[in-house]
Amino acid sequence: MTKSPVVKKAPVGFAALALIGPSLVWVSEYIGSGEVIIATRAGALLGTGILWAVVIGIFLKFWIGMAGARYTVTTGEGMIDLFDRLPGPAHWAVWLIMVIQLAAAAFSIGSVASAGGIFLAHLTHIPRFVCGWLITLIAFFVSWKGEFRWLKISMSVLVVTVIIGVIYVSVNVFPAAAEFFKGLIPSEPFVPQWAIEKGVDENPWKEVLPLLGWGAGGFASQVWYSYWVIGAGYGMTSKDGYGKSADLKKLKQVDRGQALVIKSWNRFVTMDASIAMVIGIVATSGFLIAGAGILGETQVVPEGEMVALQLSELFAANWGSGGAFLFVLGGTAALLSTQIGQLAGWPRLLSDTFRLCLPETARKYSWKTQFRTILVLLSIASMVIIFTLGYKPVVLVKFAAVFEGLLLTPFQAAVVFFGLYFIMPRFFNDEVKKLVRPHWSIGVGLVVAAFFFTYFCVVQLPAVLF
Repeated sequence: MTKSPVVKKAPVGFAALALIGPSLVWVSEYIGSGEVIIATRAGALLGTGILWAVVIGIFLKFWIGMAGARYTVTTGEGMIDLFDRLPGPAHWAVWLIMVIQLAAAAFSIGSVASAGGIFLAHLTHIPRFVCGWLITLIAFFVSWKGEFRWLKISMSVLVVTVIIGVIYVSVNVFPAAAEFFKGLIPSEPFVPQWAIEKGVDENPWKEVLPLLGWGAGGFASQVWYSYWVIGAGYGMTSKDGYGKSADLKKLKQVDRGQALVIKSWNRFVTMDASIAMVIGIVATSGFLIAGAGILGETQVVPEGEMVALQLSELFAANWGSGGAFLFVLGGTAALLSTQIGQLAGWPRLLSDTFRLCLPETARKYSWKTQFRTILVLLSIASMVIIFTLGYKPVVLVKFAAVFEGLLLTPFQAAVVFFGLYFIMPRFFNDEVKKLVRPHWSIGVGLVVAAFFFTYFCVVQLPAVLF
């Protein structure tokens, strides 16, 4: 007979603070290029009138990441396994993810390393492509062991650095209260005439869509949050127990008492994800406000290989060398943290797709071998991109943001909704399924997210691309 699983209780009070960590890794990973490059540039061009895009975009993606993590806490398996349980031909959704994410991984990692290298070069005066390689190598070594605790420590330090830098600068140029609150109301943005005269396209959605795409990360970031939850050992997961599907026999043995413990973990992960949402909104809004208050006022569009120099000089002119140093340091830390998150996350995601679609690979090679092999290949691809295309950080980052951040997001929201309300209940007995069923508000959040991002993919994205 299969034994009932042992589920440790969720911590409460001060003990809970020690286990908060997945949110810090998640937010450190996504407050990178989407903020330093995209939010600052969007603020310079469109002003604080697009703050609504930051707040709404991150808020809706919070529901996707949080709901996916609740599925992981309840079942013990990551989000890719959920996609594999969709009805239809075997593994069809995972094959789709594998193909898209292989391309997205190499391009996104290269774009972040390129941008991070330019910022680091401005601090160190080392050649740009060498700094880009250093960014990738540091991220590579942090990710190599595949253990969550090293991610948690390094990312916590980096996110504090980012927050200090961006708050220092943005507070000095914070808009009037009326202007700030007006920016939170959705409205049609427009590109100012001075920017059009400098060659910026008059279609404002070319700036807003990348901001929506990488605000709170793209499709992969929401998947990775479920991995960080596994790494921390929340709920039904086993600590650092990657590359495993749920044990359905054990889930059938979960009783009422254990179900109540799982519910407490679901509340805990909601709190953890909320921390990431708040930090993400504050940091992204800070970069956008800084861009609007400094670059917009001087009619400068951050572009090309000079982006870090332009930003640094303008911040120095307004707030002295201290402000310039903190902004560039915060930008470098944000881009490095994103690169660490990418090199820790994508090998996990792709290893899962190989395990499910190519089971012979999983039988021949251990999870760690697969993880490290993919890590090496993606790092090499990143270095090639840096060397060949590394002087166009804005173009690279914007393309990666739209390609990876928008296209699969509506589908992801719909799948997580279907998984929580229709797939997951089948794993448990009748009494337990009622206890672990998520609140209706989570379903509403996922449905709204699906429709919101579908609108931009269907209506605005074609006009931007073509």
